[in-house]
Amino acid sequence: MFTNGCFDLLHPGHIQSLERARSLGDALVVGVNSDRSVREVKGAGRPLVSETERAEVLAALEAVDWVVIFDDPTPRRLIAAVLPDILVKGGDWGEDAIVGREEVEAAGGKVVRVPVEPGYSTTDIIQRIRKQNQ
Repeated sequence: MFTNGCFDLLHPGHIQSLERARSLGDALVVGVNSDRSVREVKGAGRPLVSETERAEVLAALEAVDWVVIFDDPTPRRLIAAVLPDILVKGGDWGEDAIVGREEVEAAGGKVVRVPVEPGYSTTDIIQRIRKQNQ
């Protein structure tokens, strides 16, 4: 299995999604956006945590077997290289918006959308912190 994300501030929603992804097979590879990639996708001021620190924290999780940092704005090239049997994304992603879907399905794999735990968002956490510090 493969999933990906920024994982800037790890929260229970991330943990639950990763555990759900891991439950679908034997090994979970997690693609982590590089610092440059996060800035490109999320904007200035992000990430708050460096790519190596984010990767280290993810690698320490029981649900995660391998972590790969990728520098592109999307994980398409990484997914095409790994060609997982199962590509896992959060249920908040529309099926047509899931990057790598075409490559995985063309190779005989499948895409699974796992439920997203409501109430957890890195962006919301950052906004709450900034609001408290004003």
